[in-house]
Amino acid sequence: MRFPARPATTPPQLPEWAPAWSRIVEAETSDGTHAFHVLDTLPALTAAGVEPTGTIVALHGNPTWSYLWRRLAQATIDAAQSGGRAWRLIAPDQLEMGFSERLAHSSMPAPKSAEVRRIADRIADFDAVVSNLFAEVAATGSATHPIVTIGHDWGGVLSLGWAARNTELVSAAISLNTAVHQPEDAPVPAPLRATLAGPMLPAATVLTDGFLRVTLALGDLDAETKDAFHAPYRRAEDRWAIGNFVADIPVDGTHASDPELQRIGQDIAAFDKPALLVWGPKDPVFLERYLRDLRQRLPQADVHRFETASHLVSEDHDVPGLVLDWLSAQFDAPTTANTPTEAAPAKGSSERKGTAASATGSIPAAAGSASEADIRAVTAILDARRDDEAIASVDFAQNPAQQITWRHLWHVTTSIANGLLDLGVKPGDRVSMLVPPGNNLTAALYACLKIGAVAVVADAGLGPKGMTRAITSADPQWIVGELPGLALARAFGWPGRRISVRPLGPVRSRMFKAETSLTELSRTPHRAELPTPEPDADAAILFTSGSTGPAKGVRYTHADISALAAVLTRTFNVTEGTGLVAGFPPFALLGPAIGATSVTPDMSVTKPKTLTATAIADAIIAGRATMVFASPAAYTNVAATAGELDEQQREACAGVELVLSAGAPVPLELMDAIAEVFPNASIHSPYGMTEGLLLTDIDRGGVAAADATGGLGVCVGQPIDGVELALAPIDESGRSADELLQGAAVQGRLGEFVVSAAHIKSGYDNLWHTTADSARDDLHGLTWHRTNDIGHIDENGRVWLEGRLQHVVTTPRGPVGPGGLEALIDADEQVSRSSVVGIGPVGTQALVAVLDAEGTSLSPGLAPLDLTARLREKVAEAVGHDLTAVLVAPEFPTDIRHNSKIDRSRLAAWADSVLAGGPVRGSV
Repeated sequence: MRFPARPATTPPQLPEWAPAWSRIVEAETSDGTHAFHVLDTLPALTAAGVEPTGTIVALHGNPTWSYLWRRLAQATIDAAQSGGRAWRLIAPDQLEMGFSERLAHSSMPAPKSAEVRRIADRIADFDAVVSNLFAEVAATGSATHPIVTIGHDWGGVLSLGWAARNTELVSAAISLNTAVHQPEDAPVPAPLRATLAGPMLPAATVLTDGFLRVTLALGDLDAETKDAFHAPYRRAEDRWAIGNFVADIPVDGTHASDPELQRIGQDIAAFDKPALLVWGPKDPVFLERYLRDLRQRLPQADVHRFETASHLVSEDHDVPGLVLDWLSAQFDAPTTANTPTEAAPAKGSSERKGTAASATGSIPAAAGSASEADIRAVTAILDARRDDEAIASVDFAQNPAQQITWRHLWHVTTSIANGLLDLGVKPGDRVSMLVPPGNNLTAALYACLKIGAVAVVADAGLGPKGMTRAITSADPQWIVGELPGLALARAFGWPGRRISVRPLGPVRSRMFKAETSLTELSRTPHRAELPTPEPDADAAILFTSGSTGPAKGVRYTHADISALAAVLTRTFNVTEGTGLVAGFPPFALLGPAIGATSVTPDMSVTKPKTLTATAIADAIIAGRATMVFASPAAYTNVAATAGELDEQQREACAGVELVLSAGAPVPLELMDAIAEVFPNASIHSPYGMTEGLLLTDIDRGGVAAADATGGLGVCVGQPIDGVELALAPIDESGRSADELLQGAAVQGRLGEFVVSAAHIKSGYDNLWHTTADSARDDLHGLTWHRTNDIGHIDENGRVWLEGRLQHVVTTPRGPVGPGGLEALIDADEQVSRSSVVGIGPVGTQALVAVLDAEGTSLSPGLAPLDLTARLREKVAEAVGHDLTAVLVAPEFPTDIRHNSKIDRSRLAAWADSVLAGGPVRGSV
């Protein structure tokens, strides 16, 4: 089959494409002068009277074309017209792709064909086009400005290679889902392997549009967009280059383009300018191993993962917004304490968290803290008590319960730390902890802290899929696991070399690839010295519950954890020797840092309702505990099983002085029930989140006083010592303002809570944009965190929660926080639990109340008329809004960790379906 030559043309009218962007550029390439179709926004900028102050050169991959960059083009123009930096976008269609010139060919593409356009040719083509356009700019006498590359798929590696070879021109580089190196011990991804197989190559790529259609199926594209991507590839003669590109992929060292690809890889590794890697993890071709390789070559690179995206990440998510924000951080923003990165803690964080360890192993306290005392390093107390025979920890998850002394804990953690170093664990290496709370997890965690390894903790409540997403995102080098965790790691292919908790024997060790065990490592002789982690070095990656989207990894440094331990000590008077029953996993790990005797009760970490009154009483007795920490779901079952306590257990519960509940607000009824179990305890419900575990606090009396006011929402008290609070008001569209308010200006206004404290997170892992957005405020020069929680602050400075920012209902009368109305509705005797959701377009949404059928006499479907009328009257009286409907759902979707955080988005979708005539008992 012969393929005729054709000149370059411009695209027809296409959605989201401005004809003014298209131009034909002739360039001298390695085999003569050729014509390229180029997306160039210069004419649009000129027409708007804007002079470019930066240039982005973009390169598509296979089988797309410059249409891929249409949204980035529009975003740059919009930003320039709004007064931002004016970025000119130049995006050529590669030769014989898109609407660039087609050459004549006499045969189908094949890897060894003389007609194949090689990787080296494509980089030369790209260089010729952009050099031509840069020469135009130079001829006008324009001032020099930043030049940034961006590429996707094979355009990613080509643009990175060009950037690495033109560092005198290029200021930064961005890449989306690409690959540089194919490991020898790993197979070529299955979809690509199938396409490369013999006659499949021309059949899938040229004779049919199969390869194109499969690629476009990897994004959330509507029919019009798919058709636009098809536009330059209607006929077989249009698609020759698609097959040519696939044929030129170096799958092994024998391929003609492999030497050039290896040179590009070496060049990229020498590139030391700012870089951003954008990734869609669901890509079946560009797998996690390729991102890992890129990060090793570009250790300075920021990373942002869109966890729900596949190969066409820019079609699924707001990549243009991410790109422009990142470019602004690199070239526009001054160097301040709020310039975040993923490779290291935010610049200026040393002023917030302390700059160096002193000779005594202490880290200076954060500025603004009420305490003048130094914050101790994480392992300081454990090291100081190395010869103490007092009980440090009791683990009821073991049968029988296991007690260990401070002396034993110090020796075990020090031996394991030395063993990890001997095994090859390095400071900064990530270690995934697949171990339930208890002595084994404590030993593994503090061993890692001693040598500067980073603990990765993903809650088992995320389930196998959620844990796979979380652990793959964190990309640990090591896994420490009990047998169930190692089995999951094997089944789902989680990254990391394996270490079991206990010896497995030769057969199971081979099966689960366990190289050694904590038991064996605990016999390692001690070294004279261990590495000393820097205060601002990462200490842990703690994953959120995933109740409002994919779980995010929250980065905590050694200084962050030290500050958190100090806050717990200062706020609740937790001193060395305090007995602490920790039924809430995040705080079970803080015992050695604060010198408390930690007791892990007999319960399932993924099922808080399994904590019984007898289990918690036995834990109190074993640890002589005066303090208990658990979740509301756990306390609910403790109160329900209190009748099973014997006399000794009741006496032990009566000795508890402080009861803390975290994970969700605690209603007064539950506090009253808890008070019957712990009659002499002060009962507190601190508010926080994975990003800031202690932010406000309220006790039982405070809850009663707040309830008496009839305020909307759930009152969580006032900020604790060392926490500063601000409010970002919410507008009619449901967005929170950039401006922060404090003092009298916040009273009664619905807004997003924004906090600053020494112990908040240092960032999100592999989520550059999320980190930047959450820490974008600079009020008073402090580092702030946008919580995504909404509500109001009353005249007494009390914080009232009313839900999450993404769940704001935007009615015609203004935004409404669902949590406030839910608290009102839940007070009805027929209601056990409710969720208020919005149905309809933004700004005109109708309020719908969804009730939980579980534990009530209500049947799924429409609520009884009398109940509906009563609830509508309550809501109208409180806020002047009308409930359009009251529905009863067969079940409520909640997270596993807390068993309380309601997935309002799923309930909204269910309610919308039911009101449209869909099934009531459909999946919620």
